[in-house]
Amino acid sequence: MSRLKRIAAPASWPIQRKEHKYIAKPMPGPHSLETSLPLGVILRDLMKRTHIARETKKILHDGNVLVNGIARKEERFPVGLFDIIAIPKTNDYYTIHYNTKGKFVLVQIEKEHAAERLCRIRNKTTLKKNLTQLNLYDGTSILADKKDYKPGDSILLSAGKIKKHLKLEKGAIIYLTGGKHVGETAVLESIHVSEGITPNKMTLKMGDKKIETIQDYAYVIEKEIKR
Repeated sequence: MSRLKRIAAPASWPIQRKEHKYIAKPMPGPHSLETSLPLGVILRDLMKRTHIARETKKILHDGNVLVNGIARKEERFPVGLFDIIAIPKTNDYYTIHYNTKGKFVLVQIEKEHAAERLCRIRNKTTLKKNLTQLNLYDGTSILADKKDYKPGDSILLSAGKIKKHLKLEKGAIIYLTGGKHVGETAVLESIHVSEGITPNKMTLKMGDKKIETIQDYAYVIEKEIKR
């Protein structure tokens, strides 16, 4: 189905639940239902750029909205964490974050940062000719000429190339994507490797206190995000 009941939409969606019965459902793509918002919902509910479906379709059909540098014309295209949304005609540039309640929020950025995108490495594959393929959290992949990249690390992409490698190691700045500290940043102190299928745990320093969470919620970022 191309839509779902608003009341059943993921908790991360910052929408009115009872205003209307249905809302667009993200199409299959770079993010799952739980970790994305449809582009049309962003234009209408977060940006307040449109009010009805016809307006949304017109803006997208004209190629006015870019997601990570590519014009997206489908209102159900899934947009997720740290994706870059650009509307060059109005000089508007945004990225997607979580707030401390676990809801998606738009954060305005400067034009010069719109060509950069932060991606977490999900896993990697060794190819012929000593090349390494990094498989990223959003389903995309990129070739790397070094082997020291590890799952859980992040890379900063610019113009389709790796600009910086951010390692998941002691001292790394961590953005939390889940748990009771979702949307907050902390400094990694240690990782506790668990046996079997139990998720690894981490100890983080957040201000004057220490917290524990699972590694799955860790997203290495370049600098602390201020609220």
